This record gives sequence, structure tokens and C-alpha cells, in this order.
Amino acid sequence: MPEQRLWAPWRMRYVQGERDDEGCIFCLAARAGEGEERHVLRRGEHCLVMLNAFPYNSGHLMIAPHRHVPSIERLDGDGLLELMTLAQRALAALRDAYQPHGFNLGINEGEIAGAGFADHVHLHVVPRWAADSNFNRRHGSLGHKPPGARLRELTNVARNYN
Repeated sequence: MPEQRLWAPWRMRYVQGERDDEGCIFCLAARAGEGEERHVLRRGEHCLVMLNAFPYNSGHLMIAPHRHVPSIERLDGDGLLELMTLAQRALAALRDAYQPHGFNLGINEGEIAGAGFADHVHLHVVPRWAADSNFNRRHGSLGHKPPGARLRELTNVARNYN
């Protein structure tokens, strides 16, 4: 099968270097009291789940430890377990909300590997569909939803996966 690239033109602002925040988005999101404005879906004891502001597809999540560490090698057992447990719950919630055909899960460690925030490790969870280009069969629409709409939608679904 030939290599297929996911076309996400709405990410151009990010690719071209536009960022609203000063500092690490994961550290800012980990602060107490930060929530919807940082697109945080869930906070655990060691990690958090947040929507990607520049998603490849609707439902593109990132799971990051609260601690600012560059690699999963620097996470203790509890942090690593929670990272993967939250990934497991995220898959279930996304499957229920969007009914994707599959998922990409990935950690880009280091700038050369594609990490936009290379000093704070995070796991991407990206729902995928056969038609991609962000076609959402459940809602029958093209295009991605704004983060606020996705946050409310997924927060409601995520309550079922504790």
C-alpha cells in the first residue's frame, strides 16, 4: 500500500509557527484552575488529557505528565501507568464519540522526531477514518470542530470511562 499523508490544512497556522502561549502548553495546562481555556478534558494524579489546538483530525488528543520531562524514560512507574491508562480510556471515549476506523498513537521524543514541545513528553491519540481529510461519519460533516465544541462533546462522553 503506498504511503498516504493526512492532509490537514487547518494546521498551517501551527506549522508556520503561530502559537498563542508563552511557555510550555502542557505545564500551563497542568496548573490548578486551568481547564476549558487550555482544552483540558481530564486531570489525573500524574497526567492530563487535552485536545490538540491544531488537530490532525477531530478528537486529536494529547496525554502528558504534569511533570516537565523530555522522555518517558524519566517517568516513574505510577506516571507511566497513568499515561497508558488515560490512553486506554481516551480510545474508548473517542471510539464511542466519533466511531473512527482506527487510531494512531505516538510519542515524538525530541525536536528531530517532530515534537513541537520537545522538552515535555506527550502521547498523541489521533482518530483515523478510511476517508480521513477529517470526514466524520457519525455527524456526516467535513472539517474539524473548534476546540470548545470538541471539548464539551468529549467531556460528556469521557465521563463514562472512569
